[in-house]
Amino acid sequence: MEPLTEPELRGSFVNCSKGEAGRIKMPLDLATTAWRDLDFFGWADPGAPQRALLVVPMDSGPVGVLLRRPETRRTTVVRSSMCQVCFTGHSAGGVTLFVAPLAGAAGRQGNSVGLYLCSDLACSLYLRGKRQPRGRLVRPEETLTLDERVDRAMTGVRGFVKRVVAG
Repeated sequence: MEPLTEPELRGSFVNCSKGEAGRIKMPLDLATTAWRDLDFFGWADPGAPQRALLVVPMDSGPVGVLLRRPETRRTTVVRSSMCQVCFTGHSAGGVTLFVAPLAGAAGRQGNSVGLYLCSDLACSLYLRGKRQPRGRLVRPEETLTLDERVDRAMTGVRGFVKRVVAG
């Protein structure tokens, strides 16, 4: 992914007001982000734990989507989940249903779409083996090349962004 500045990130959001985009807290480590390892950029808003942000390179340029995540609840049942983008299996809490209000009038009426993503939004790092899931889960070996896995992940995340933009 090409490096983005704070103004570029703020200007990319399609499903929130300009005022809301201006109040988004940028990640604390933005200046040291390893952009070459990322296919898309995601982070949790440090000032609002239920809010996350996703910026995806599209043909028209970067498109940002404001996401909501449910409140975290401790569970006593051990279960695993799989990210819909990078197909990494995680133990409980490692995958979250992120919900995005649709852009435009549909979003203002409360309509939204959702996607199960790695809770830390680090799908690109899992794809490259630079991060491993917690617990005993190991990312299974695939016969696809890294480029093919990245293409598959980007097809999924771009499809999600297109649904948000279409409203």
